[in-house]
Amino acid sequence: MTSLPEDPFALISEDDRDAAVNRLQEAYAQGDISHQEMDERLHRVLTLTTQGDLVSAMASLPVEKPPTTSTIATAGGWIRRRGAWRVPRILKVESAYGKVNLDLSRAVIEHPVVDIELQLPYGRARITVPRDAIVDIEDLHSGWKDPRYKPRRRSRSGGPRIRISGAMGYGRLRIRHAWR
Repeated sequence: MTSLPEDPFALISEDDRDAAVNRLQEAYAQGDISHQEMDERLHRVLTLTTQGDLVSAMASLPVEKPPTTSTIATAGGWIRRRGAWRVPRILKVESAYGKVNLDLSRAVIEHPVVDIELQLPYGRARITVPRDAIVDIEDLHSGWKDPRYKPRRRSRSGGPRIRISGAMGYGRLRIRHAWR
């Protein structure tokens, strides 16, 4: 349940409004509210002006679950994940000198969006994504070599969105789609 604001007549900020819109979209994506209910609440959130109105518009939404985050770290050597492993919502991978091999092709992906944050100053990485995945590498910074990724020409909808961010120093990232 949402707590009452200190001053229900205070005006809401654009950040408050954006957070409410994001929360409604997440509730819809998780199946907590219908499309029609999301549209109605979005219209209400976009037109209201006070904190009290915002709290009442967001009431009755289920409690927001914190995203699951896991960190895999090593100073050197290999980081490997393959087969049927459970992919967290946010995966942080840190390796000073090692190699990273993440195979998501047979992994259990429970979230529509998975964020993979790479911190590899001298290591290299290879990521295999599911056949129908959509990959976003816009927030990945590479110092030496650009990532190698060739998007699929024909991608079926419904696959997870894999967002890869972070920093690659002197290594290279290779991303490929699984064959099956």
